[in-house]
Amino acid sequence: MNTKINLAGIEMKNPVTVASGTFGYGREFSEFFDLSKLGGIITKGTSLKPRSGNKPTRVCETASGMLNSIGLQNPGVEYFAENDLPFLRKFDTAIIVNACGSTVEEYVELCKILNTLDIDGVELNLSCPNVKAGCMAFGNTYEGVKHVTSEVRKVLDKPLIVKLTPNVTDIASIAKGVEDGGADGVSLINTLLGMKIDINTRKPVLANNTGGLSGPAIKPVAVRMVYQVAQAVNIPVLGMGGIVNGDDAIEFMLAGATAISIGAGNFISPYTSVNTVIGIEEYMKKHNIDDINDIIGKVQMN
Repeated sequence: MNTKINLAGIEMKNPVTVASGTFGYGREFSEFFDLSKLGGIITKGTSLKPRSGNKPTRVCETASGMLNSIGLQNPGVEYFAENDLPFLRKFDTAIIVNACGSTVEEYVELCKILNTLDIDGVELNLSCPNVKAGCMAFGNTYEGVKHVTSEVRKVLDKPLIVKLTPNVTDIASIAKGVEDGGADGVSLINTLLGMKIDINTRKPVLANNTGGLSGPAIKPVAVRMVYQVAQAVNIPVLGMGGIVNGDDAIEFMLAGATAISIGAGNFISPYTSVNTVIGIEEYMKKHNIDDINDIIGKVQMN
Protein backbone atom coordinates (compact mmCIF):
# COMPACT_ATOMS: atom_id res chain seq x y z
CA MET A 1 0.00 0.00 0.00
CA ASN A 2 1.13 3.52 -0.76
CA THR A 3 0.36 6.08 1.94
CA LYS A 4 2.71 8.76 0.59
CA ILE A 5 1.19 12.10 -0.39
CA ASN A 6 2.45 15.41 -1.72
CA LEU A 7 1.04 18.36 0.19
CA ALA A 8 1.76 21.64 -1.57
CA GLY A 9 5.19 20.41 -2.63
CA ILE A 10 5.95 18.72 0.70
CA GLU A 11 6.57 14.99 0.38
CA MET A 12 5.11 13.07 3.35
CA LYS A 13 5.17 9.35 4.17
CA ASN A 14 1.50 9.49 5.19
CA PRO A 15 -1.22 12.15 5.28
CA VAL A 16 -1.27 12.62 9.07
CA THR A 17 0.04 15.83 10.63
CA VAL A 18 -0.63 17.52 13.96
CA ALA A 19 -2.42 20.87 14.16
CA SER A 20 -0.61 23.98 15.29
CA GLY A 21 -0.96 24.79 18.97
CA THR A 22 -1.92 21.27 20.02
CA PHE A 23 1.48 19.55 19.85
CA GLY A 24 3.87 22.25 21.06
CA TYR A 25 7.21 21.62 19.38
CA GLY A 26 6.92 17.88 19.82
CA ARG A 27 9.10 17.30 22.88
CA GLU A 28 6.35 16.11 25.23
CA PHE A 29 4.80 13.77 22.66
CA SER A 30 8.17 12.27 21.73
CA GLU A 31 8.13 10.60 25.17
CA PHE A 32 5.11 8.55 24.03
CA PHE A 33 5.97 7.52 20.46
CA ASP A 34 8.48 7.98 17.66
CA LEU A 35 7.57 11.23 15.91
CA SER A 36 9.00 9.80 12.67
CA LYS A 37 5.79 7.80 12.33
CA LEU A 38 3.91 10.98 11.43
CA GLY A 39 3.71 12.45 7.97
CA GLY A 40 4.44 15.89 9.36
CA ILE A 41 4.55 18.12 12.41
CA ILE A 42 3.07 21.61 12.32
CA THR A 43 4.61 23.67 15.08
CA LYS A 44 2.94 25.88 17.60
CA GLY A 45 2.25 29.35 16.21
CA THR A 46 5.61 31.13 16.00
CA SER A 47 6.02 34.90 15.83
CA LEU A 48 8.84 37.33 15.07
CA LYS A 49 9.24 38.20 18.76
CA PRO A 50 8.22 36.27 21.92
CA ARG A 51 4.57 36.56 22.94
CA SER A 52 3.16 36.06 26.44
CA GLY A 53 -0.36 35.24 25.27
CA ASN A 54 -3.61 35.93 27.07
CA LYS A 55 -4.14 35.89 30.81
CA PRO A 56 -5.71 32.77 32.41
CA THR A 57 -8.21 31.11 32.47
CA ARG A 58 -7.30 30.16 28.89
CA VAL A 59 -8.74 26.66 28.38
CA CYS A 60 -11.98 24.93 29.36
CA GLU A 61 -13.91 21.82 28.36
CA THR A 62 -17.22 21.88 26.51
CA ALA A 63 -19.57 19.19 25.24
CA SER A 64 -17.57 17.10 22.72
CA GLY A 65 -14.81 19.67 22.60
CA MET A 66 -12.87 22.45 24.26
CA LEU A 67 -12.49 26.22 24.20
CA ASN A 68 -9.07 27.84 24.17
CA SER A 69 -7.87 31.41 24.30
CA ILE A 70 -4.10 30.98 24.54
CA GLY A 71 -3.34 34.04 22.44
CA LEU A 72 -0.40 32.58 20.48
CA GLN A 73 2.02 32.40 23.42
CA ASN A 74 5.43 31.37 22.05
CA PRO A 75 9.15 32.07 22.56
CA GLY A 76 9.70 33.68 19.14
CA VAL A 77 11.41 32.54 15.95
CA GLU A 78 14.98 33.10 17.21
CA TYR A 79 14.46 30.76 20.15
CA PHE A 80 12.71 28.26 17.88
CA ALA A 81 15.61 28.21 15.43
CA GLU A 82 18.22 27.72 18.15
CA ASN A 83 16.41 25.28 20.43
CA ASP A 84 13.33 23.60 18.97
CA LEU A 85 14.24 23.10 15.33
CA PRO A 86 17.41 21.06 16.05
CA PHE A 87 15.29 18.76 18.22
CA LEU A 88 12.60 18.34 15.56
CA ARG A 89 15.19 17.60 12.89
CA LYS A 90 16.15 14.43 14.75
CA PHE A 91 13.00 12.84 13.35
CA ASP A 92 12.20 11.66 9.84
CA THR A 93 9.10 13.76 9.31
CA ALA A 94 8.18 16.98 7.53
CA ILE A 95 8.50 20.12 9.66
CA ILE A 96 6.03 22.90 8.88
CA VAL A 97 6.18 26.12 10.90
CA ASN A 98 2.94 27.92 11.72
CA ALA A 99 3.76 31.62 11.27
CA CYS A 100 1.75 34.35 12.97
CA GLY A 101 1.97 38.13 13.06
CA SER A 102 0.14 41.33 13.97
CA THR A 103 0.92 43.28 10.79
CA VAL A 104 1.69 42.44 7.19
CA GLU A 105 5.24 43.66 7.79
CA GLU A 106 5.65 41.22 10.70
CA TYR A 107 4.49 38.30 8.57
CA VAL A 108 6.98 39.28 5.86
CA GLU A 109 9.94 39.74 8.22
CA LEU A 110 9.16 36.45 9.97
CA CYS A 111 8.93 34.56 6.69
CA LYS A 112 12.24 36.04 5.53
CA ILE A 113 13.83 34.33 8.53
CA LEU A 114 11.88 31.09 8.06
CA ASN A 115 13.05 30.99 4.46
CA THR A 116 16.63 30.55 5.73
CA LEU A 117 15.83 27.68 8.12
CA ASP A 118 15.92 23.92 7.53
CA ILE A 119 12.16 23.47 7.44
CA ASP A 120 9.88 21.89 4.85
CA GLY A 121 7.21 24.55 4.63
CA VAL A 122 5.25 27.37 6.27
CA GLU A 123 1.63 27.43 7.40
CA LEU A 124 0.63 31.10 7.44
CA ASN A 125 -1.79 31.68 10.30
CA LEU A 126 -4.51 34.07 9.15
CA SER A 127 -7.11 32.51 11.38
CA CYS A 128 -6.51 32.71 15.14
CA PRO A 129 -9.62 34.20 16.82
CA ASN A 130 -7.92 34.92 20.15
CA VAL A 131 -5.66 37.89 19.41
CA LYS A 132 -6.62 41.53 19.00
CA ALA A 133 -4.39 42.28 16.01
CA GLY A 134 -3.40 40.33 12.90
CA CYS A 135 -4.63 36.88 11.92
CA MET A 136 -8.38 37.25 11.48
CA ALA A 137 -8.01 40.97 10.76
CA PHE A 138 -6.48 39.84 7.45
CA GLY A 139 -8.10 36.43 7.18
CA ASN A 140 -11.80 37.22 6.85
CA THR A 141 -11.85 38.84 3.40
CA TYR A 142 -10.68 37.79 -0.05
CA GLU A 143 -8.67 40.99 -0.44
CA GLY A 144 -6.98 40.70 2.97
CA VAL A 145 -5.98 37.08 2.47
CA LYS A 146 -4.70 37.69 -1.04
CA HIS A 147 -2.66 40.72 0.06
CA VAL A 148 -0.86 39.04 2.96
CA THR A 149 -0.30 35.85 0.97
CA SER A 150 1.16 37.69 -2.01
CA GLU A 151 3.48 39.80 0.17
CA VAL A 152 4.79 36.70 1.95
CA ARG A 153 5.14 34.85 -1.35
CA LYS A 154 7.63 37.49 -2.50
CA VAL A 155 10.10 36.53 0.25
CA LEU A 156 9.34 32.83 0.77
CA ASP A 157 10.71 30.16 -1.57
CA LYS A 158 9.51 27.26 0.56
CA PRO A 159 6.05 25.68 0.21
CA LEU A 160 3.41 28.06 1.54
CA ILE A 161 0.10 26.90 3.04
CA VAL A 162 -2.38 29.46 4.37
CA LYS A 163 -4.61 28.58 7.32
CA LEU A 164 -8.14 29.99 7.24
CA THR A 165 -10.76 30.81 9.83
CA PRO A 166 -14.22 29.22 9.64
CA ASN A 167 -15.73 32.39 11.12
CA VAL A 168 -16.72 33.78 7.73
CA THR A 169 -19.81 33.62 5.53
CA ASP A 170 -18.17 32.35 2.32
CA ILE A 171 -15.14 30.13 2.93
CA ALA A 172 -14.72 29.29 -0.77
CA SER A 173 -14.16 32.92 -1.78
CA ILE A 174 -11.61 33.38 1.02
CA ALA A 175 -9.77 30.27 -0.19
CA LYS A 176 -9.65 31.77 -3.68
CA GLY A 177 -7.73 34.65 -2.13
CA VAL A 178 -5.14 32.14 -0.93
CA GLU A 179 -4.81 30.64 -4.38
CA ASP A 180 -4.76 33.98 -6.17
CA GLY A 181 -2.13 35.24 -3.73
CA GLY A 182 0.26 32.52 -4.88
CA ALA A 183 0.10 30.00 -2.03
CA ASP A 184 0.79 26.31 -2.64
CA GLY A 185 -1.97 25.01 -0.37
CA VAL A 186 -4.79 25.97 1.98
CA SER A 187 -5.35 24.76 5.55
CA LEU A 188 -8.73 24.65 7.30
CA ILE A 189 -10.46 24.90 9.60
CA ASN A 190 -9.18 26.75 12.62
CA THR A 191 -11.45 27.00 15.65
CA LEU A 192 -15.00 28.31 15.72
CA LEU A 193 -15.55 31.29 17.98
CA GLY A 194 -17.42 30.29 21.15
CA MET A 195 -18.20 31.19 24.75
CA LYS A 196 -18.89 29.37 28.02
CA ILE A 197 -20.51 31.08 31.02
CA ASP A 198 -20.20 30.01 34.65
CA ILE A 199 -23.81 30.17 35.86
CA ASN A 200 -22.70 30.61 39.49
CA THR A 201 -20.42 33.60 38.95
CA ARG A 202 -22.41 34.73 35.88
CA LYS A 203 -19.14 35.46 34.13
CA PRO A 204 -17.48 33.88 31.10
CA VAL A 205 -15.17 31.03 32.09
CA LEU A 206 -12.37 32.31 29.85
CA ALA A 207 -10.60 35.50 30.89
CA ASN A 208 -10.76 36.66 27.27
CA ASN A 209 -14.55 36.05 27.39
CA THR A 210 -14.56 34.14 24.09
CA GLY A 211 -12.31 31.45 22.68
CA GLY A 212 -11.85 28.98 19.88
CA LEU A 213 -14.01 25.85 19.90
CA SER A 214 -12.30 22.65 18.73
CA GLY A 215 -12.85 18.92 19.04
CA PRO A 216 -15.40 16.42 17.65
CA ALA A 217 -18.21 18.98 18.00
CA ILE A 218 -16.92 20.96 15.00
CA LYS A 219 -16.21 18.06 12.63
CA PRO A 220 -19.36 18.29 10.47
CA VAL A 221 -18.71 22.00 9.90
CA ALA A 222 -15.08 21.29 9.03
CA VAL A 223 -15.94 18.49 6.59
CA ARG A 224 -18.43 20.76 4.82
CA MET A 225 -15.93 23.60 4.49
CA VAL A 226 -13.14 21.31 3.28
CA TYR A 227 -15.50 19.97 0.61
CA GLN A 228 -16.52 23.48 -0.49
CA VAL A 229 -12.94 24.70 -0.69
CA ALA A 230 -11.71 21.60 -2.52
CA GLN A 231 -14.35 22.28 -5.17
CA ALA A 232 -13.33 25.95 -5.48
CA VAL A 233 -9.52 25.86 -5.71
CA ASN A 234 -6.87 23.94 -7.60
CA ILE A 235 -4.36 23.79 -4.75
CA PRO A 236 -4.27 21.00 -2.15
CA VAL A 237 -6.27 21.23 1.07
CA LEU A 238 -4.98 20.36 4.54
CA GLY A 239 -8.12 19.43 6.48
CA MET A 240 -8.73 19.48 10.22
CA GLY A 241 -11.45 19.90 12.80
CA GLY A 242 -12.48 17.18 15.23
CA ILE A 243 -10.44 14.31 13.77
CA VAL A 244 -9.71 11.67 16.41
CA ASN A 245 -9.25 8.44 14.41
CA GLY A 246 -8.61 6.92 11.01
CA ASP A 247 -12.28 6.92 9.99
CA ASP A 248 -12.47 10.67 10.62
CA ALA A 249 -9.34 11.20 8.53
CA ILE A 250 -10.76 9.19 5.63
CA GLU A 251 -13.95 11.26 5.75
CA PHE A 252 -11.93 14.46 5.30
CA MET A 253 -9.92 12.96 2.46
CA LEU A 254 -13.08 11.84 0.66
CA ALA A 255 -14.29 15.43 1.02
CA GLY A 256 -11.16 16.62 -0.77
CA ALA A 257 -8.34 16.93 1.77
CA THR A 258 -4.91 15.76 0.60
CA ALA A 259 -3.69 15.55 4.20
CA ILE A 260 -5.20 16.02 7.65
CA SER A 261 -4.22 17.42 11.04
CA ILE A 262 -5.02 16.14 14.52
CA GLY A 263 -5.81 18.99 16.93
CA ALA A 264 -7.88 18.61 20.09
CA GLY A 265 -7.51 14.85 19.73
CA ASN A 266 -3.95 15.22 21.02
CA PHE A 267 -5.39 16.31 24.37
CA ILE A 268 -7.72 13.30 24.50
CA SER A 269 -4.77 10.93 24.09
CA PRO A 270 -1.10 11.49 23.20
CA TYR A 271 -1.42 8.51 20.85
CA THR A 272 -4.32 9.88 18.78
CA SER A 273 -2.16 10.99 15.83
CA VAL A 274 -0.13 7.80 15.52
CA ASN A 275 -3.27 5.69 15.99
CA THR A 276 -4.87 7.65 13.15
CA VAL A 277 -2.00 6.56 10.88
CA ILE A 278 -2.77 2.96 11.80
CA GLY A 279 -6.49 3.53 11.27
CA ILE A 280 -5.93 4.83 7.75
CA GLU A 281 -3.86 1.76 6.89
CA GLU A 282 -6.55 -0.54 8.28
CA TYR A 283 -9.19 1.20 6.16
CA MET A 284 -7.02 0.77 3.05
CA LYS A 285 -6.61 -2.95 3.75
CA LYS A 286 -10.32 -3.44 4.41
CA HIS A 287 -11.33 -1.74 1.15
CA ASN A 288 -8.43 -3.03 -0.99
CA ILE A 289 -7.03 0.46 -1.63
CA ASP A 290 -3.49 0.36 -2.98
CA ASP A 291 -2.86 4.12 -3.04
CA ILE A 292 -4.27 6.60 -0.51
CA ASN A 293 -4.28 9.29 -3.21
CA ASP A 294 -7.04 7.37 -4.99
CA ILE A 295 -9.66 8.40 -2.43
CA ILE A 296 -8.92 12.14 -2.29
CA GLY A 297 -12.09 14.02 -3.25
CA LYS A 298 -13.94 10.84 -4.20
CA VAL A 299 -17.08 11.44 -2.17
CA GLN A 300 -20.17 10.45 -4.20
CA MET A 301 -22.74 13.17 -3.66
CA ASN A 302 -26.45 12.35 -3.60
